[in-house]
Amino acid sequence: MDTLEHSRAAVRQRVAALRAALERRGFAAVLIPSSDPHLSEYLPQRWASRAWASGFSGSAGTLVVSRDFAGVWADSRYWVQADAELAGTGIESMRIPAAGSTAHVDWMTEHLSVGDVVAVDGSVIGLAAARQLRAALAERGIALDTSVDLLDDVWPDRPSLPTPPVYEHASPFAPRSRADKLADVRAAMQKAGADAHFVSTLDDIAWLFNLRGSDVDYNPIFVAHALIEADAATLFVGDGKVPAHVRAALSADSVHLSPYDGARQALGALAAGRVLLIDPRRITLAFREAVPAAVKVVEAINPSTFAKSRKSADEAAHVRRAMEQDGAALAEFFAWFEDALARSKSGGDAITELTIDEKITAARAKRDGFVSCSFSTIAGFNANGAMPHYRATEEAHAVIEGDGLLLIDSGGQYTSGTTDITRVVPVGAVSAAQKRDFTLVLKGMIALATARFPRGTRSPSLDALARAPIWAAGVDYGHGTGHGVGYFLNVHEGPQTISPHAPPDPHTAMEPGMITSDEPGIYRPGRWGVRIENLVLAVPARFEGAVDGKGEFGEFLEFETLTLCPIDTRCIDLALLRDDERQWLNDYHVTVRTRLSPLVAGPALAWLEERTRPL
Repeated sequence: MDTLEHSRAAVRQRVAALRAALERRGFAAVLIPSSDPHLSEYLPQRWASRAWASGFSGSAGTLVVSRDFAGVWADSRYWVQADAELAGTGIESMRIPAAGSTAHVDWMTEHLSVGDVVAVDGSVIGLAAARQLRAALAERGIALDTSVDLLDDVWPDRPSLPTPPVYEHASPFAPRSRADKLADVRAAMQKAGADAHFVSTLDDIAWLFNLRGSDVDYNPIFVAHALIEADAATLFVGDGKVPAHVRAALSADSVHLSPYDGARQALGALAAGRVLLIDPRRITLAFREAVPAAVKVVEAINPSTFAKSRKSADEAAHVRRAMEQDGAALAEFFAWFEDALARSKSGGDAITELTIDEKITAARAKRDGFVSCSFSTIAGFNANGAMPHYRATEEAHAVIEGDGLLLIDSGGQYTSGTTDITRVVPVGAVSAAQKRDFTLVLKGMIALATARFPRGTRSPSLDALARAPIWAAGVDYGHGTGHGVGYFLNVHEGPQTISPHAPPDPHTAMEPGMITSDEPGIYRPGRWGVRIENLVLAVPARFEGAVDGKGEFGEFLEFETLTLCPIDTRCIDLALLRDDERQWLNDYHVTVRTRLSPLVAGPALAWLEERTRPL
């Protein structure tokens, strides 16, 4: 039996075990989300339940297993991947238009019967999602049981909690003290009328307490919960994870440590009359249900989620330096790549998508402050580039040869910031159709990068600016245009998101200091993909008569482009660029060359100078 068939057979056995567990417990179906007790996007291995049970390795998706059906619901970023990974497993690939779709709920209400019971682990489903699910099922006479984790029945070698130590994110890279951040959160609690606040989201906790860890691949965070009260805070974290010197520093700020599994008990012990602030989108059902009925609950967005999204002037300055280090690493990588590609055409070693990942990571590892990649590198040649979240593996990857486009989406975690960049470069000859797609995407990226808009504009409404040049050609793409980016934290953070699939809620408002990606794309399944991505910083707009972005019609924002790496002009159809777009690109390349030149030498410098020549 080959490796692929062995993997599929293992998944079939796991689905069979889940069905046996359903039968034993009297359930009609089980729902397994891509989630953990912290509602994380990227999961510690202990909670990678959907991936383990289904074999689908994408970062988003929902598995439903019933007595006679199993399916994974995934959005367009993962359709090709899901089709391939689920083939032969007995699990259907269920296509949904966008992340956040509730099509799996619709399926259950249509296919299950009155009196049936659906199981979902209440400790990993969000409060808001659980409420929506319970209401939809109840309308059809279907019950929801959230008391059981069926994975414990069928996953005999389930990983334990992660054990790497926690460490401090110290000055100067953490410009604001832990005490100051806690004081701001307490002020927000007081304004909301709360005397306690429970936080489960890992990036909020890491930011708030100026701590970092390595419990989750690519994200410098650690598994913990926090209960913040008027005069003290409790951090619920695994035994032995906090070194003595960090423990002492926390104690000096009245932060006490308690076992990780004690968080639910602490909520249950809150006295009658207390007022607890929770974020219903960032807390699981199990924690909400642990709160005594005599405790008043105030629901609002975590104050730290807002605060960490708005980078201070000092943090922004550190991020700019991280971008310089990242750009220098990319210059060294692309200089190597072009030389190696030329040599491979003359009989030298072949370059594969795996080689790209290896070399780009090695280049970053030599730069000051580098800690890790910020996500798994996406290197997709031609057809593989048409899968937005493609990942090359030892079993399936392409050799970079012939003609076409190579898409590389990568990023780094530095002590001074988090980077995320996508570039597309030519391999051999590039067709007129490929150049057209590349140029349309570039026009969309520039349109958003040069936008000016009132402060407080709901971020989803900005999405159409990047799509307009692409729509004009009768083309679209399935993912959002931009996501928030953390400060030496998660590469995806909120509350802002530039996406047509996100509701324009008040908490999505654009504010100064927010770092967001700008990454439109075009994907031709089976042929090629184009995505160009820079990170941008929201800053006060500069226009005639404005003072700090304020003018006669109010306060306006614009974007400062942070990412520093040439955009390959060999892929551009110059006839499609307006004069102002051409000027933007030339000005951008002057900035890239000026800021990166002091950091590179030899072939990297020569490459930088060549790739930033004006149009």
